[in-house]
Amino acid sequence: MNRIAVYTGTFDPIHLGHVDIIERGSRVFDKLVVGVGINPDKAPLFTLDERVKLVKEVVKTNKNVEVMPFTGLAVHFVREIKANCMLRGLRTTSDMEYEFTMSLANMTLDSEIETVFLMAKDIYSHLSSSLLKQIAAFGGNLEKFLPSDALNLMQGKLAGVKKGMR
Repeated sequence: MNRIAVYTGTFDPIHLGHVDIIERGSRVFDKLVVGVGINPDKAPLFTLDERVKLVKEVVKTNKNVEVMPFTGLAVHFVREIKANCMLRGLRTTSDMEYEFTMSLANMTLDSEIETVFLMAKDIYSHLSSSLLKQIAAFGGNLEKFLPSDALNLMQGKLAGVKKGMR
């Protein structure tokens, strides 16, 4: 029996904390599918296609990791690809509260899907895509937070946004 897990998120952009969870998850499961989705509560900087392409580029050396876009509920996506486990990363106690609520809701929607949590490494426990976009908007250096592919794309995107504001 193959152990297939799904790690979902908006990945706008993917950062080193995400990459760490993906790499560690790929060692725990036979196959890890990274589901790049849409969160209606967030205004993404990158399109879904850009995010999928970027995540694929960043994880291309992980042979048992696949990247797919999805829309709708994560549990439906998990079922569509015939997985039965969701992988989630936990950074802080506020994450725990949010993820606890989400895992209970997911369990109610589909009782056969399990959720497995990996604690963020301390060096990544403060990272969020929202924080990184804020740092970038004010000209901060993101080299310590983003994979090089994401850094280049972020710099290019922000340069285009600033140029359009002139």
